[in-house]
Amino acid sequence: MGSIVERALAPWAQRMKTRVNLPVRLSWGEQGSSSLSLGDFHQPQVEIRVRDASALPLLIDPGLDTLGQAYVEGLIDVDGSMEDILAVAHRLAENAEPEGGLLGRLRRRFSHTRESDSDAIQYHYDVSNEFYAEWLDERMVYSCGYFENGDETLAEAQVKKIDHILTKIQLQPGQRLLDIGCGWGALVLRAAQKFGAHCVGVTLSKNQHALATERVKAAGLEDRIDIRLQDYRDVKDGPFDRITSVGMFEHVGLNHLAEYFGHIRSLLKPGGWAMNHGITSTDAHDGETRHGGGTFIDRYVFPQGELPHIGTVLRTMQEGGLEAFDIESLRRHYMRTTQLWSEAFEARTARIKPMVSEKTWRIWRIYLAGCAWAFEHDEVSIYQVICRAAGQPAQGLPWSRRWIYR
Repeated sequence: MGSIVERALAPWAQRMKTRVNLPVRLSWGEQGSSSLSLGDFHQPQVEIRVRDASALPLLIDPGLDTLGQAYVEGLIDVDGSMEDILAVAHRLAENAEPEGGLLGRLRRRFSHTRESDSDAIQYHYDVSNEFYAEWLDERMVYSCGYFENGDETLAEAQVKKIDHILTKIQLQPGQRLLDIGCGWGALVLRAAQKFGAHCVGVTLSKNQHALATERVKAAGLEDRIDIRLQDYRDVKDGPFDRITSVGMFEHVGLNHLAEYFGHIRSLLKPGGWAMNHGITSTDAHDGETRHGGGTFIDRYVFPQGELPHIGTVLRTMQEGGLEAFDIESLRRHYMRTTQLWSEAFEARTARIKPMVSEKTWRIWRIYLAGCAWAFEHDEVSIYQVICRAAGQPAQGLPWSRRWIYR
């Protein structure tokens, strides 16, 4: 393999050395006996070790998707801190824009069915409950935390996030709440215990449904909380006083957003409020994250996931018969959340690796660290939007946002 690798990589390595001058060493052979540098340095910050010649096309045209693919498939190993590795990957990707992003985006846009959506959810969320428990907080909240002061632990930030949401929607005792994409049940449990609500939570994940049901039973709240293994489109027993959707609409698909918001509208009581909390694209035309990041996520992490720009969210919300009246960006909060997830994942590698295949471990390792980078550098964002049925008189809404922080 040695001569093949050197002939293929040497011209590319020289170009990268001239254009970007990175503190990176490429190595191959027995114990890295052969190597090339991508920059002038005394000590490399990152070493890329080629394990198989089939990695060469992926390295020579380095998008985030091809680099991620080479790592996930075990064609290369990478040594260095995750921060340095991601910085190098982005610098390399900036110098080679891979093809195929548009085709992948079009394929996902027209492939959402009930069956494919269910398969996609189960692929992502049904790794195992034990796997998620290792790096999430004790409530297993798998969405953006809320750092009121910036120094909260992950567990504190997740409780504050749930309380922030339930306070924002002015949830009152005795009200009926629907949580679309209820995860492992943390929000509905809090809504019933602290706010006195009657709750329905729906998920397409079998593992989430089983554990959430178990947690409701352990809390003695079976008369207040109904956890269902159900598609949100099949919820017909409205109306609800309040509806929340946290980290779910990313799976809906751009072509189905108006339908999604329309169904939420059909389930709301007159005067009811809904909140959509979800990740958005920072491309004004709903484009994917740059340099192949979206392609990697679709292939390995979130099949069929699509991110709309906040402008698209507001437009399709209106098309679905909803009026948005409070909008809050939480990008810096999700940056911090994903940083803590990635740190926990790294710290518990010895416990996590025996739970999953080597490929799965590599996927999640690079995905969590990559998410932290993306939120930090405005590659993606996240918004909470509170809405109600459109066309109502202006009376009844608070004059200021003071109610959120009481």
